[in-house]
Amino acid sequence: MSSELLPPLWRQGNRLECGMNAELQTRGNADFSERRYLAGMERLIGAVQELSLARDLATIQRIVRTTARELTGADGATFVLRDNGYCYYADEDAISPLWKGRRFPIQTCISGWAMLNRKPAEIEDIYRDARIPHEAYRPTFVKSLAMVPIRTLDPVGAIGNYWAAIRQPSEQEVRLLQALADSTAVAMENQQVYQELEQRVEARTAELQAANEEIRNLSLTDELTGLRNRRGFLLFADQARRLAMRAGKQAAIVYADVDGLKTVNDRQGHGAGDALLRNFAGVLTNTFRESDVIARVGGDEFCVFGAELDLNPDVLVARLEYNIARFNAEHPGSFPLAASAGVWRCPFKGEQTLEELIAQADKAMYASKRARRQAG
Repeated sequence: MSSELLPPLWRQGNRLECGMNAELQTRGNADFSERRYLAGMERLIGAVQELSLARDLATIQRIVRTTARELTGADGATFVLRDNGYCYYADEDAISPLWKGRRFPIQTCISGWAMLNRKPAEIEDIYRDARIPHEAYRPTFVKSLAMVPIRTLDPVGAIGNYWAAIRQPSEQEVRLLQALADSTAVAMENQQVYQELEQRVEARTAELQAANEEIRNLSLTDELTGLRNRRGFLLFADQARRLAMRAGKQAAIVYADVDGLKTVNDRQGHGAGDALLRNFAGVLTNTFRESDVIARVGGDEFCVFGAELDLNPDVLVARLEYNIARFNAEHPGSFPLAASAGVWRCPFKGEQTLEELIAQADKAMYASKRARRQAG
């Protein structure tokens, strides 16, 4: 039946009902859009909290790429970094691959357009927009997109959302996406500050460790000769002795005393006496191995600990005396070196302390000194 044949009141009621349905549908769409926007705001707040705790760029990228899709229900999202004159697609979350790991000239890329113009790009149909490099998009699912710059004042990147169907990104979606980008800029700046602070802390820690190591070395080193001092000898010789016992290696302690130091000090001064001690330290260094622990343990007293010193004690002393004689021959202008030395074997088991072993080597040295005096 034609509407013209219906009663006027019926026709008026039908039009009124259609208008009310349309109004209800519009209001329903608005309510749905508002609910979706509020849900997006809640998700955005959660992302901002996550970004505030991020300490590296990889974490920031993960948070942003997943949040960007969720905020707008997009089929894909990309995280783009500005890299000199290029747009670097650092990360993505999409239904199929986009451009992760690739670089495009900033002048030919829509993310570059958003950065250069410092404003969002909202494109309903990418193939009807001259800003889009169509050939780069043909292998992808993308039909529509929204791209926002990360920081509008001086953009450092961009966030892109992509849809597989043609649609116009809404103002609310773009607003949420831009708010995420602004929060991302703050997170990236915080990450850089945190990284710089971390590097400074690491550098400062390394400096302190080096200073502490230097202080430790100084506390274990004889300033005059550069050898270990008594404290250093007790520390390093004890460690070497434990290793030798564990490996079942023969070890020995050589105790030496420089002859005539008091006479040199009295006749030629302490400078000459110091030179004499340094010369003898050099002879010891040349006589024994780098792995042996060599120390000045007193005024004119020196001590050496060596693992696998399985030579006859007389041979060890003879080698030292040979090197002393060679030094005197090579340095005729210096006060001649002379020293007495004693050798004491270290047992395989630790029945005696290192101090007790040093005392035994000291006795052997004095026995050798007495024997030399009697022979002379």
